Amino acid sequence: MASSTGNTCANRDVFLGIVFALLAAVGFSAKAILVKLAYLDSVDAVTLLALRMVFAAPFFIGVALWIRRQHTEPLNVHDRLLVFGLGLVGYYLSSYLDFLGLQYISAGLERLILFLYPTMTVILSAVLYKRAIGRKVIAAMALCYAGIALVFLHDVGAKEGGVVLGSALVFASTLSYSIYLVGAGHAIARIGALRFTAYAMVVASIACVLQFVVTRPLASLELPLRVYELSIAMAIFSTVLPVFLLSFAIRRIGPGGASLIGSIGPVSTIYMAYMFLHEHVSLLQIVGSALVLCGVLIISLNSKREGR
Repeated sequence: MASSTGNTCANRDVFLGIVFALLAAVGFSAKAILVKLAYLDSVDAVTLLALRMVFAAPFFIGVALWIRRQHTEPLNVHDRLLVFGLGLVGYYLSSYLDFLGLQYISAGLERLILFLYPTMTVILSAVLYKRAIGRKVIAAMALCYAGIALVFLHDVGAKEGGVVLGSALVFASTLSYSIYLVGAGHAIARIGALRFTAYAMVVASIACVLQFVVTRPLASLELPLRVYELSIAMAIFSTVLPVFLLSFAIRRIGPGGASLIGSIGPVSTIYMAYMFLHEHVSLLQIVGSALVLCGVLIISLNSKREGR
């Protein structure tokens, strides 16, 4: 009887983990759609990013204060510097470059480029930690970049100018996030995932608001109500909820399982872009997306086996 109850609880945890990972992936994917919709009202990237973080910050501050009560031991200087540096690189800089890039490229191409982060973490780990890259992973990386090339060609043919600049900005955003992932592993192990994430997001929020205060006049906030509604939706459904849902998912099914389920992200972005932005979906885009997804899945599965 006890064994049956234990199995039921384990199955429920796995089911919840899968649901949380799916919701997190769709939430993160929706960000590009909300940004593109906001850009229709001529808001700039700096202002939109600041609004997103202003509305998201109270949640992260609340979690940070709650966690601080649970952990009476304060962070040491080294951990504080890690949180500060990685918060700036992984959340502020990555988000800023991404928002800039979305001014020039489709939501579908943006999500696929962002989805290349496993390939970049493999390369960074190889350079920093002298880890060899196997032939299977090299072949998978070639698949990923071949797929991106196809979707890039689709966008070049469908849009006027700016695709190269936009792709470069989002690629830099992905590289920034990959640096964060490589550096955050040790910090999270010591500080704790929830605590680290809350503190890093507070740092990023402060940086985004400061950038707006320094570079934009207050008159920039005279925007249509729709921009504020989209910013609130972005803060709640594409920032706060996905961050914590992903943490809950990882706790139940592990980082490997969560990352594999996250593969639905680019597919959901392309579908939502078709539904809400009326972005054209071509055969070239479908084939390119499939190549990227296959490549990332191979790398993720290989990383999962190496972890075991």
